[in-house]
Amino acid sequence: MTRKIIEAYPHQLGGHCGSGALRDLLHWAGLGWESLPGDGLPGEGLVFGLGGGLSFMYTRYPGLTPPMYVVGRNADMELNLCRRLNIETRRQQTDDPEEAWRLIKDEIDAGRPVMVWCDIAELPYLRVRLSNTRHDVVVIGYDDDRQTVLVVDNDREDVQEVPMEAFRRAHGSSGFPGPNRFATYPMRFPAQLPDLLTCARDAAAAAARVLGGEDAQLFDVSTLPSGSLVASGVDGVRTFADDIITWPYRLDPDELTTAVRTIPVFVEKAGTGGGMFRRLEASFCRDVALATGDEDFAAAAETCQRSADAWSALGEAALAEPMDIRAISAAAHQLPALEEALQEALGKAGRGSPEN
Repeated sequence: MTRKIIEAYPHQLGGHCGSGALRDLLHWAGLGWESLPGDGLPGEGLVFGLGGGLSFMYTRYPGLTPPMYVVGRNADMELNLCRRLNIETRRQQTDDPEEAWRLIKDEIDAGRPVMVWCDIAELPYLRVRLSNTRHDVVVIGYDDDRQTVLVVDNDREDVQEVPMEAFRRAHGSSGFPGPNRFATYPMRFPAQLPDLLTCARDAAAAAARVLGGEDAQLFDVSTLPSGSLVASGVDGVRTFADDIITWPYRLDPDELTTAVRTIPVFVEKAGTGGGMFRRLEASFCRDVALATGDEDFAAAAETCQRSADAWSALGEAALAEPMDIRAISAAAHQLPALEEALQEALGKAGRGSPEN
């Protein structure tokens, strides 16, 4: 019997696939900072924030299911986190499923867990219909006799034993927002992590730039059909708020209902950590402030929290009965000013005040 598993892998539930997976991997490597409370290991919010990927992107185009898409992170949070923390990795992609599996199997055989992209619509334990090919999971083992892959996922407490055929469909999916091409992230961890405040400032400055529209898009918009509406960063939040009131004129009744009822899913449930990723960012800022005494991060935490609460309020407005587009639009129009304040607060934390 050929069964290989990395024993005692330190997995916890998480609010977001990428930061949950990377938190687990850091815990497995035993890496953290002594200034953090408890055992010094980072929480999910700190990991997310150190990726510098807080963002916003909105798109709506004919044929999209659901008829609009919003997301609060950019494309390379995972790679940027690894760069800041001196973790050696790259996104390895191929169109050959056998080559992709050899890479994963070699990592497991060497005793190293490996993060991969999988399409949530193809993972049988998630039972979802919405495609997302950029979902991060960590492979910690396999069973050749049973033809299964052992996976940990931020959305499930226990190790998932996934049939090899289903895993390969998920790992090589061509779904939304684009082919994942068996994306795999083999990692080599340093002996210790660099200075926390230095990394945090660099990440906060990057997030501020992303909110300003720099590299804010989650996928290549050149692949979208003509007539697509795409907007990102703080300007994208403003476009999203302005566009909602036009939905009854652009969408048929079923599409309109789907678009509205999907808002709270994107804001709270679709692996965002709550409040369109802003709650995770608030946790990052709060953890840095507590560990370092930095007042700019303490102030940014409060600003992040206000934005997160406003996003959650939008989700609640979208769930109200009867559906009220004007009320939803009004809730959305609370967001741009808060997002501008958030961009400014993260930029200030990234620069650092002289007294800090």
